[in-house]
Amino acid sequence: MSPVFRTRLLLAGSLSALAFCATAATSYGPQLQGFSYPYPVHHYRFNSQGQALDMGYMDVAPTVAGNGRTVVLLHGKNFCGATWDDSIKALSGAGYRVVVPDQIGFCTSSKPDHYQYSFQQLAANTHDLLASLGVSQATLVGHSTGGMLAARYALVYPQATRQLVMVNPIGLEDWKALGVPWRSVDQWYQRELKLNADGIRNYEKNTYYVGRWKPEYDRWVDMLAGLNQGPGHLKVAWNSALIYDMIFTQPVYYELPQLKVPTLLMIGDADTTAIGSDIAPPEVKARVGHYAVLGKQTAQRIPGSRLIEFPGKGHAPQMEDPAGFNQALVKALD
Repeated sequence: MSPVFRTRLLLAGSLSALAFCATAATSYGPQLQGFSYPYPVHHYRFNSQGQALDMGYMDVAPTVAGNGRTVVLLHGKNFCGATWDDSIKALSGAGYRVVVPDQIGFCTSSKPDHYQYSFQQLAANTHDLLASLGVSQATLVGHSTGGMLAARYALVYPQATRQLVMVNPIGLEDWKALGVPWRSVDQWYQRELKLNADGIRNYEKNTYYVGRWKPEYDRWVDMLAGLNQGPGHLKVAWNSALIYDMIFTQPVYYELPQLKVPTLLMIGDADTTAIGSDIAPPEVKARVGHYAVLGKQTAQRIPGSRLIEFPGKGHAPQMEDPAGFNQALVKALD
């Protein structure tokens, strides 16, 4: 463990212990040990930035005659591979092999003491994982932060990308350039240390689900809260802070017109997600996170792209309306 991170652990220890005792109900290990995934989790072990890392993933075979094609599902910042459960079933039932990784810093994967996070690095990790599985070309489906990653993957590896699908991707605007204040990594870290189930639920209800809540969403709140408040609490919070800094400071927005692969946008048009809008001045907050506008604008900026909108749906249409979303996804891929 690095001296800097050891110091951080000591300084945050009292706060962490207090928060854990006060709010923890269920807790999971630092790689989400104890939380049940819908399919077996495998582990891709590799070296990156001078350290051994472990990338969890699901690899689900078609449940009908295979069509020879692979779909890679990329999760968002406050999601995990497990949250793609319904889409995995639909795609494997339509003949696709489905690979669902958890990125480094997330869920069932390593939480390193130090890591220079970039979308290029995560794309390279994903590309290496797929190569190890014998997948030379795939359809990339990315949700939220996974949409930013999928776009970066398609830009770096166009020959390996059969199709690109972005589901309510963040990064369709440059919040920093629009006036959203910057947070330091240390400020993000202090914010992440305080996460609990009530805070997660309230944020997701108001931002992701347009004020509507379904009982089935509680499982995903439990997943995040249990990971954040478990024995890996400090490492989880630190990696989360580094990832937020990556999201905020590395926009893919300006490069979207350079995409050369068939691209589909699937947008819940009531989404209001915008990183950092919670500390933005009112006049800035009022002009960011409008997916009803962003979806249409982005479709015009990406050559030859298609747009499917889900009226009245929020940040995660694949979870709000699994049947409708998956029917549209399978039809579009075919």
